[in-house]
Amino acid sequence: MSFEVGTKDCTSLSDGELAEMADLCANREPSFDIGFLSKQCEEWVLITQVREGSKLRGYSFCTLERIGGTPSLLIGVASIDRTAKAEQALRLLMGDQYRRALLAFPDEDVLVGARLAAPQAVAAFSGLVDVVPRPEHKASGEERAWGRRLAKRFGAEGRIDDRTFVLSGEGGPVGALDFDGPKVKEPDADVAALFAGLDLNRGDRLVTFGWAMAEDLEGLASGRPMVGKGRR
Repeated sequence: MSFEVGTKDCTSLSDGELAEMADLCANREPSFDIGFLSKQCEEWVLITQVREGSKLRGYSFCTLERIGGTPSLLIGVASIDRTAKAEQALRLLMGDQYRRALLAFPDEDVLVGARLAAPQAVAAFSGLVDVVPRPEHKASGEERAWGRRLAKRFGAEGRIDDRTFVLSGEGGPVGALDFDGPKVKEPDADVAALFAGLDLNRGDRLVTFGWAMAEDLEGLASGRPMVGKGRR
């Protein structure tokens, strides 16, 4: 059965759609319940949904905005159904968000930021350049500053370690980009090590960001793999 993907304003989400989204991870962590998801409608502008027939296979709350003048695509909360087609659903979901970014910020590099709880979710940053944090990379002063800016935008100012990019939780529900599946490749050990210091029971997350280059956005939007060379 074919997939369909679409993005619309969060304000147009129905109670039935929110219930579907909550059901996607109701029996596993992170358990985004309907009350938590309802609050995301107030915090984020857009919702992208991927369906296989009538079945919801993934969603993402996101916002396109400028942070200090820099075009940004921020993913607040996202979850992919853990099926054998999880990677395809993720690729379609990210592609539609990149399509929106291309329309909003033509001919500009776009910063993409999210909070991650598990190393498998790093797959969402495929095709981006200068992803931070990454193995064997010492963050520059500018990159550390971006970590602090994103922590503030995620409502956690002052709670990020700007060297490890670990965002400390406070025990309550915390947004994340949730991705895994039976055919998802196990991350390399050095990638998994970036998550070693997270206390998931407390709600810790890894703030992660990368750059969608202007010349790559069209390809990312269409789902074509890109090979980044780093920012100029």
